[in-house]
Amino acid sequence: MSEKSWTERLFGGFRKTSEKLSENLTAAVGTAKLDDATLDDVEDALILSDLGPSAAARIRAKLAEKRFGLNITEQELKEAVAEEIAAILRPVAKPLEITAFPRPQVILVIGVNGSGKTTTIAKLAHLFQEEDYGVMLAAGATFRAAAIGQLGGWADRLGTPTTRGPEGDTAGRLQNKRELMDELAKIRRVLGRLNPEAPHDVVLVLDATNGQNALAQIDVFKEVAGVTGLIMTKLDGTARGGVLVAAAEQYGLPIHAIGVGEKIDDLRPFDPELVARVIAGVA
Repeated sequence: MSEKSWTERLFGGFRKTSEKLSENLTAAVGTAKLDDATLDDVEDALILSDLGPSAAARIRAKLAEKRFGLNITEQELKEAVAEEIAAILRPVAKPLEITAFPRPQVILVIGVNGSGKTTTIAKLAHLFQEEDYGVMLAAGATFRAAAIGQLGGWADRLGTPTTRGPEGDTAGRLQNKRELMDELAKIRRVLGRLNPEAPHDVVLVLDATNGQNALAQIDVFKEVAGVTGLIMTKLDGTARGGVLVAAAEQYGLPIHAIGVGEKIDDLRPFDPELVARVIAGVA
């Protein structure tokens, strides 16, 4: 996919999010002065758009430093917000890189039921293939025969080998089910026995449609499985894409990639500048 096509896909995918933020900002400012009252309204607009209170407060403070007391148009405000969102996102934008030696590099992909883990694994495999790496897919969700079949289907399309254990082992997690989370911690320990360095990466897949609940998932999975990075999916089906900013501000975990569709090339490394502009609706 060309960069232009990916940019267009992002603007389309984040349309609901940017429209929600634009609607909230429009209600907060027209050609008004960016005084304390208006800044309060802008902060509220950012929170309503799922950027979270911490990120909203940070952006408000930066806006106050730069534009306090001046007339500001909606477009100028969007551009200023995009700049501050990018400042939050830049430190966490880190591609998932293959650095293990000796190989293989073991990447454990985890997340709650329905978050998009299986398709994300396939899309990651595709990205690595584009970089000329060999990939093997290992089925961990052996409790769900359908998931194994889905992963096998993707493997056939990608031309990658797969491996699986006996059925009845494990499946997607629900972060409020302690016994399931304990099993996940055990998986991580067993991998470590086979290779002290494994897993080299523990990637948590988050469904953007969950909004602020995604942050609660980070809390639990980080404690149980030692999450090293995030991938956010389904950004094309929600107005809650601002939660990406909230996650970056609150946790500072690397965001490796984002997904805006079901096609194999609908997952790409995270570009903070582009995503900031898309969220703020700045073309």
